[in-house]
Parts: sequence; C-alpha cells; structure tokens
Amino acid sequence: MSARRQYDQAGDGGCQGMVRGWIAPRGAGLRGWLLQGMRPGRVRGPYTAPETPHQRAWWRVMCLTGLDYFSTLGYQPGIAALAAGAVSPVATLVLVALTLFGALPVYRRVARESPHGQGSIAMLEHLLPRWRGKLLVLALLGFAATDFMITITLSAADATAHILENPYLPAPMADAQVGVTLVLIAALGAVFLKGFKEAIGIAVVLVAAYLILNAIVIVATLGHLWSRPHLVADWRNLLVSEHPDPFGILVVALLVFPRLALGLSGFETGVAVMPLIRGRAADDPARPEGRVRGARRLLVTAALIMSVFLITSSFVTTVLIPHEEFEAGGQANGRALAFLAHAHLGNLFGTVYDISTVLILWFAGASAMAGLLNLVPRYLPRYGMAPDWTRALRPLVIVFTLAAFLITLVFRADVTAQGGAYATGVLVLITSAALAVTLSARRRHQTRSVLGFGAITVVLGYTTVANIIERPDGVRIAILFIVAIIVTSILSRALRATELRVTDVRLDALARQFTADVITHGGELHLIANEPHERDETEYREKEAEQRQHNHIPAGEPVLFLEVTVRDPSEFESDLVVTGEERFGYRILRVEGASIANTLAGFLLHLRDTTGRLPHIYFAWTEGNPVTYLLRYLFLGDGEIAPLTREVLRQAEPDPDRRPLVHVG
Repeated sequence: MSARRQYDQAGDGGCQGMVRGWIAPRGAGLRGWLLQGMRPGRVRGPYTAPETPHQRAWWRVMCLTGLDYFSTLGYQPGIAALAAGAVSPVATLVLVALTLFGALPVYRRVARESPHGQGSIAMLEHLLPRWRGKLLVLALLGFAATDFMITITLSAADATAHILENPYLPAPMADAQVGVTLVLIAALGAVFLKGFKEAIGIAVVLVAAYLILNAIVIVATLGHLWSRPHLVADWRNLLVSEHPDPFGILVVALLVFPRLALGLSGFETGVAVMPLIRGRAADDPARPEGRVRGARRLLVTAALIMSVFLITSSFVTTVLIPHEEFEAGGQANGRALAFLAHAHLGNLFGTVYDISTVLILWFAGASAMAGLLNLVPRYLPRYGMAPDWTRALRPLVIVFTLAAFLITLVFRADVTAQGGAYATGVLVLITSAALAVTLSARRRHQTRSVLGFGAITVVLGYTTVANIIERPDGVRIAILFIVAIIVTSILSRALRATELRVTDVRLDALARQFTADVITHGGELHLIANEPHERDETEYREKEAEQRQHNHIPAGEPVLFLEVTVRDPSEFESDLVVTGEERFGYRILRVEGASIANTLAGFLLHLRDTTGRLPHIYFAWTEGNPVTYLLRYLFLGDGEIAPLTREVLRQAEPDPDRRPLVHVG
C-alpha cells in the first residue's frame, strides 16, 4: 500500500486512540477500590448533552428536586418566626413574591438557555470567556459548595432534632445532637461509597407522603384557628402593638426577609435535573423543546406548591406557637410543624410525621451530595485544575464527608446557626443566575427583558448583601471553599502543565495534501515552527534559511511551516483543526490551540500515527527569563516553546525511539 493511500485511510482520526478518554483500571488494594469507576480522562464540557438513559415525566423529576426544595418546610417556618417574630407571615409573603416574580422568571429563562442542565454557572462561563469566566466559575463553585454542603449538614441536623425531640424517646438527649448528626452524615457518605444510584421512585414516595402529612397538619391547625378566632386576634393585636404603622410592618418585613431566603432553595437543582426530564420523540437533541417545556412546568408547579406551604405554615406556626419555643432549647426549634403535629394531632401522628421528615431531610442530603459529585468533575478537571483522582467518585465522597463533619462541629449541629450560611449559598447562586439572564438578554438586544431581569438582579443583590452583612458565616465558609478551590486549581494546573491536552486532530484537504506529498516522494517530515508576524515573503524566506543553516536541514528536503495561534489560553484541552495555506511558494500549516507547545506536540504525534514517520520540528531559541516564560506558558499559552514541546512529547511518549524529534538552533 502506498504511503499516500495509507495516510488518506488514516484520515482525520489517526490520534484519536491516543487522546480520547480512558477508564482507570480497578487495580488492587485500597487505591484500586478508591479509583474504581473513574470517569473518562477527557471530561466533556458543560454544553454537551449528557447521556440520560433513565428519563421520566417532569412531575416525577420534580419530586427529585423537591427533596431539597420541599424539605426546607422542616425548618423554614421556625427560622422565619425566630427571625421576624409576629411579622413572619408578612415577611414570608415578601419571600413568596420574590419567588414567583423574581426567581421563577429567571430560572424559566435559564431552563430555555441551558436545556442540558448546565445551569447559570455555565451560562456565565459562556458569556464571560477566557480567564475572567474561569475565575468567576471558581468563585461560584465555592458558593455552590457552600450551598450543597450546608444542605447536607443542615438537613442532617434538623433530622436529628426531629429524632431527639420525639416524645417516645426515653428522655431528652440534647447533648446527643452533634453525635447523631455526625452518624447521619457518616451513613450518607457510606451509601455513596458503596455506590448510590438515583432513585426517582423513592423520591416520589417520600415527597408525596411528606407533602400530604404537611397538608394534614396545616389544614388541622387552620381548622383549630377557625374555631378559635381570638388566637388570630391576639396575633394581630401583638403585630399592631409592635408596629402601629402598616407601612412600618412592610418595612420590617423587607428588612428581615433576607433571613428567610433559604426558602428560595431548589431552583438551581431544578435546572440541574433537566436531563432527566422526558421530552418529545421529535425533539432536536441540541434544542429539546419538549424537555424545556417540562422543566418550566416543573419550576412553576414546585414554586406554586412551595409558596402555598410557606404562607400557610408561617401563619399557623407564628400564631399557635409561643415565641420562646422557637429559640435554642425550645421544642419548636428547627421543627415548628412537627411541634404542631404532636400538639394537635397526637403523638402517634406526630411520630409518623417525624419519620417522614427525617427521611426526606436525609434524602435531601443525598441529593446535595449527588449535586456536588456531578458539579465538581464537570468543571475542574476540564480546566486542568484538579488532580486526576477527582474524576473518581469515592475520593470525592470522602473529602465532602469530612468537610461536612467539620462544618457540623463548627456549628454544633445548630439548625438556626447554619441558616445564614445556607441562605448565602442559595442567594449567590440565584443572583448569579439573574445576572446571567440579564447579560444574555442584553447580548440579544432585548431591552424589556434587560430592564426586568436587571431589576430582579438588583433586588436579589440587595438580599444577598444584607444577608452577608447580618450573618457573615456563609460568606466565610464560601471564602474558605473558594480559596481551597483556587489554590488547588493553580497547583494542579502547574503540575499538569506538560500533560498532553489535545483531544482530537483534524486536517483539511490541503493540509493532508501537503503532508502526503512529502511522504509520497519518500522524504522526511521537516516542520519549521514559526511565530507569525508580517507573514510576508521575507519572513518565510529568512526563517527557512536560518533553520537550514542552524539545524542542518538537508538542502533538497522540502519543509512545511507550522504556525500556532493561541485561541484561549485559559482552556486546558482543545480540539485541533489544521488548515493548509500556500503563500509565496511556501507551504504552511495553520492551527489554533490553547497553548503553543501542547498544540505542536499533539500535532506531531498525530503525524507520527497517521504517516508512520517520525516528524522533525525545528525551533530557534528565545531570549529572556525562563521563570517569566513558564508563567506565560501557564496563563498565556506561549513562553519558551522548544523545551516545553519536548517535555510534553517526553511525557506523552515514553519510548524515545517513537518520539518526534525536536531540533533547536
């Protein structure tokens, strides 16, 4: 078979076996167990449609996201009453208004623009490219980690409160709050270490039972208030005595409602689970309108259900429960509706309610853990900002479980104390989503949408800032996560700098012809690395003469010029599209990549695999400080190219006899 025909049959995918993903072997011992089922080495970007073999109707998927959203009823009414006192129902009305007219429109827009579950973080990454977008994503990942981690610890702490306050236990065990919470978190980690599979069916049963039991409690207590109207009158008199001016009541409600913001949780999760929603058979995979419609129904239905429960639960708990019971040590602390269930429907029903609440809160922690395990590998490995082991499930589970232990010990498993940190994570994510849709509308020149979403962004921004000022614990935790993520990311990026990061190589017809012509005539592949400047005849003539003289390229051997343009140095991996061009009689191969050295190395290995020849590449030394060039390589993609190209080749190909040859003169 001729060299030309052999090369043409190799086509554009000659290096695909070299650069495509791999699954880590299980191996033996502890390391093998930890790394079992490691994700592919090349992580797909957030805009790639994930494989979703187990899709369900939108209302069933709503129950999955409802594990996080609806379970907040276990502690939200008590936190609201403790924060706002008699004004709690009015402040809850403000929260519901922000939910229905702020967060809901924002996430309906997010669902349309990210139909594969990428969410607002990926939207901002797309709208703010290069290092600005990457750094913003790292910061938002810190707040997302805060949101999910506090969901785990807060849910476990509240589940513990429901367990320990049950009257059938032999005696109050307040000292066991931290210990039982740690046991619940450890059990959650153990489930994921064994292998957690998504169980939408279980979520449907838990959510349905929990909402039915809450509806029974609220209807029973509303009936109790209907037969005793003096209780409502007493609440109204207390409200008026504390705030005689109706405008003053509204002002107080506006001031305190940021403390209630954890009632906004669940929207980001609602978008993240979109790939699980069954669309229409005729849906375009790139723009699945049926899935988008189902996701928007999910968001609207969940928001309406939660709004009704928030308003009614806030009202009955504020009117019927003495304020001192909401405080630390009180029987309604972190379990206001459970308190009413026991008081008005008996201890047997109250115990059933406790069991349902404990299960949904524990499962909400599982939902949050699953969110973390999907979120972190989606971004950090793709940025080159995480060690290889972060692509495995079990090491991440251990890290997150230990972090949950630490947070629980710091907050002493106190539900109220963690509420501020939880609200901070939720609010930052929702505010970032509002900003993302505002920028998206601006890019599309949709003036009315810009004004509307811009106003929502301002309101959410105020809420976020107010919550951070009053309860800074959340931002402190987020800063710790952000610092840890950034430091780990920079170290990882530096350690993986010389790793081969080319995911695919494709040549156009002219580029294939240039290389095949050389092979056909029996010559060696001689490539001159050229940094394009003027790209005139003088530049190419002088460059060729210099390399032939300094690197002793035989006079009769043809040469190809290879020019790399850095497309986006913040990208870690890149596909290469090589185009051929002829200028002034010189044959030039042009390609864009994330870094020059990696692009050159990936292309040289591609030529080796598709032609069966070892290519030669020729460089000239550059003058300057090597440390400066190393930093330029890490952050700008250029630097001292020759030694870096050789090092990438050395790591990618351990056999020196099969390694493309690098010449520097």
